[in-house]
Amino acid sequence: MAALHHLVLPPRLLSGHGPPPVLRFSRRPRPLLHLLPRAAAAATRASAAAATAVSAPSDAALQNFRRWLSSQGADTGSVAPAVVPEGLGLVAARDLPRGEVVAEVPKKLWLDADAVAASDLGRVCGSAGDLRPWVSVSLLILREAARGGDSLWAPYLAILPRQTDSTIFWSEEELLEIQGTQLLSTTTGVKEYVQSEFDNVEAEIINANKDLFPGTITFDDFLWAFGVLRSRVFPELRGDKLALIPFADLINHNGDITSKESCWEIKGKGFLGRDTVFSLRTPMEVKSGEQIYVQYDLDKSNAELALDYGFTEENSSRDSYTLTLEISESDPFYEDKLDIAELNGMGETAYFDVVLGESLPSQMITYLRLLCLGGTDAFLLEALFRNKVWEHLELPVSRDNEESICQVIQNACKSALAAYHTTIEEDEELLEREDLQSRQQIAIEVRVGEKKVLEQINDIFKEREQELDDLEYYQERRLKDLGFIGDNGDIIFWES
Repeated sequence: MAALHHLVLPPRLLSGHGPPPVLRFSRRPRPLLHLLPRAAAAATRASAAAATAVSAPSDAALQNFRRWLSSQGADTGSVAPAVVPEGLGLVAARDLPRGEVVAEVPKKLWLDADAVAASDLGRVCGSAGDLRPWVSVSLLILREAARGGDSLWAPYLAILPRQTDSTIFWSEEELLEIQGTQLLSTTTGVKEYVQSEFDNVEAEIINANKDLFPGTITFDDFLWAFGVLRSRVFPELRGDKLALIPFADLINHNGDITSKESCWEIKGKGFLGRDTVFSLRTPMEVKSGEQIYVQYDLDKSNAELALDYGFTEENSSRDSYTLTLEISESDPFYEDKLDIAELNGMGETAYFDVVLGESLPSQMITYLRLLCLGGTDAFLLEALFRNKVWEHLELPVSRDNEESICQVIQNACKSALAAYHTTIEEDEELLEREDLQSRQQIAIEVRVGEKKVLEQINDIFKEREQELDDLEYYQERRLKDLGFIGDNGDIIFWES
């Protein structure tokens, strides 16, 4: 694994401050296990007018695909696969109302764990131990591609793009455009993860079963299969339910669709409902000849959209930055702080996604106060306060603690911003150019979005630092509770 770029904060010298938190504005913001295929459809630009690296199949290949669907019992009468600006898409054959069922794909055409088990790969994958679902389905894709015209899925495999604008397919030179971003190390981490899985199956399955893989299967082939799954699998069809649905996966994304309502379902059909089909519906009204779109995922950031599909949106809600906070094992109060975090549903490491234009995530400042707690404030870590300490941390503890939070966040933001090779102003000028290639535009939109979020975080804590004298801290609140201080802040005296 490539080393994580992170910020190690210098220790505070004032005795009132606790040890500095391990604050990482991580370039790889989530564990790789969280990055498995998980979303719908083909890689596209958010706008139908934008070009991508996806090359359209020939007319002959597309016609063969249509005939294959019909011969295998797929019901696609209301829509047709067609070449569109994004590459391939689904176009309405007639006017369609919202919620209309436009296609039903029988299970025998799905590429999933059942298809693996039923194929000649089944015994091999079964004996190899617990392969991740995406690994076994990727091997099935490569095995069926190796079979050529003998494969059931040959007409489908023939129309799949060999690349998208997903950052996993970018050249080293293109990746330089996202230098300093979290997306760069996430992309690198994903490719390393896929490489490690490939190294395992190459030795145990591919090279050991030349009858199934007579040709040479390279890492690039395996990465392509991974990219196919990552960009085309519907959200709920992942993990053990991972399934690639031919035809349905051609549906493209439109950011104007804001409904989270599912546009598909798996249902029974035929005699007693014994035949399982994937049923696709229109999420909105569509006119004849127009393309049918869906919303891939409202919660994905531009970096995630770029990684999964190879596009971004001009939407501030897609601009985000992940702060990684961690209780340091060198902290003298490590065990106490970890115990408190776990009692409140958190852990040694916490991830906070900050979105442009939105408030800080709930519990972020509370967690920061815990990390910075020390010195004269360490009494709150005693067992006596264990069940109440989180409640106390939801409000300012002390001026020193609050000041420490403000300073370490601002320093971290400045260090993170220094890692980019362009400024926000330079990027915004570049975005006005009309000759930008799709991957250039993706890179610029991701990095300018991250930088805007970092500046927003910095400004929040800079402003907060100016208000420290106006905040009410733990000791003052406690004296008020005991009746020693009035509401106006004056000390109350009693005469005998």
